[in-house]
Amino acid sequence: GDILDDYLRTDGVWILTRNKQFYKTNNEKECAEKCEAERNFNCRAFLFTRKKLQCLTLAENAKMTVMFNSMDAVLYEKKIYLLQCKKGIGKDYRGTEAKTRRGIPCQKWAEKTPHNPNYTPEKHPSAGLDENYCRNPDGDESGPWCYTTDPATRFDYCNIPECESQCVQCNGEDYHGEVSRTESGLECQRWDAQEPHMHGFTLKHFPEKDLKMNYCRNPDGELRPWCFTTSPAKRWEYCNIPHCTTHPPVSGLGSQCLSGKGEDYRGRIAITESGNACQHWNTQFPHRHGWIPDRYPCKGLEENYCRNPDGEKRPWCYTTSSVRWEYCAIPHCDGTEQGIVGMSNAPVQVSLSEECYRGKGQSYRGTTSITVSGKKCQAWNSMFPHRHEKTPDRFPNADLRDNYCRNPDGDNSPWCFTTDPSTIWEYCNLKRCDDHTQE
Repeated sequence: GDILDDYLRTDGVWILTRNKQFYKTNNEKECAEKCEAERNFNCRAFLFTRKKLQCLTLAENAKMTVMFNSMDAVLYEKKIYLLQCKKGIGKDYRGTEAKTRRGIPCQKWAEKTPHNPNYTPEKHPSAGLDENYCRNPDGDESGPWCYTTDPATRFDYCNIPECESQCVQCNGEDYHGEVSRTESGLECQRWDAQEPHMHGFTLKHFPEKDLKMNYCRNPDGELRPWCFTTSPAKRWEYCNIPHCTTHPPVSGLGSQCLSGKGEDYRGRIAITESGNACQHWNTQFPHRHGWIPDRYPCKGLEENYCRNPDGEKRPWCYTTSSVRWEYCAIPHCDGTEQGIVGMSNAPVQVSLSEECYRGKGQSYRGTTSITVSGKKCQAWNSMFPHRHEKTPDRFPNADLRDNYCRNPDGDNSPWCFTTDPSTIWEYCNLKRCDDHTQE
């Protein structure tokens, strides 16, 4: 891969550092090669200035020293030195934890008191024995450790958390890894930045979506993690993150009965509450839909069993009759009868998370958040990049959740404000449902 994939890039900053070396290079890649080959110190980062084509290799990174603005500079920090977690036994851990699991400060690796060390920077130059940071130079099965500053305790292990897996489970809704390039190789834009692309996916409006740094995420129910790119010509793109080889285990609690909304229901009931047989999820007849099992591997879309893949009130299915879909009668786990007060037995005509809408789409409650031209939708509770009055408070019955397409004002079809500053709103990429059974 690209040598720069191992670095985190930050534009327009400079860091104060004691240990540095100056080089003349033509581009960032050549500067990265100087950092890799640096022998005067452990190179953790480098600065590159575009006008002077000057390269500075650095012993410190932004976690260790002061950072300030500098328009012409680009800072590249080695990701391995920014990780505060360990993979496996942590032999490659290069974080800055410097106390043991009991809170005792670590002794510097280069010092001989209070303990005379077997492992020193001179004896093990590639083990990262810097300062007094926890390390695992001997491949200890219990993970990173250090000599302690307590004369009574020669060494102890450090409490370093495990890193998140660098693979995608399901559709990557819970992905917390650190991949930050798109599938075509473009670098991701930081979520807290508005250049080159203005958008509404901020930590403030999506606090539970872990929108950190410029890491790929899936905050809006896409097929897999994505990011805005640093290329002005490409607004956003999916990231190329491998799928995990195993699926996460489905919670056994309530899996054969209804608890909560029944999202973990994995029973075999395949008939709706009015007695209609369910349509198989992997077929498009009699009703076309977007809940294709291969696309959503962790939603349990097996056979024609009732499921709740989209956070509806309870499990449901498409039917084999002219009625598009209905809820299913699933027994509660606590033994009480399932009953919805004030509801008749007639099917509720509210669209589910599907790729079509009825009438003008005022009842559409799906999770599509892409416009007809491919733009992403702005969150309804956000005023950025477009200020508006279509808020959840003003339209409490319109289900203005997240950034899902909706029709709160009786327009021709579901729509949304876009995250593109040059386009206030657009209709969504949805088709009208065919209400008749296909012959």
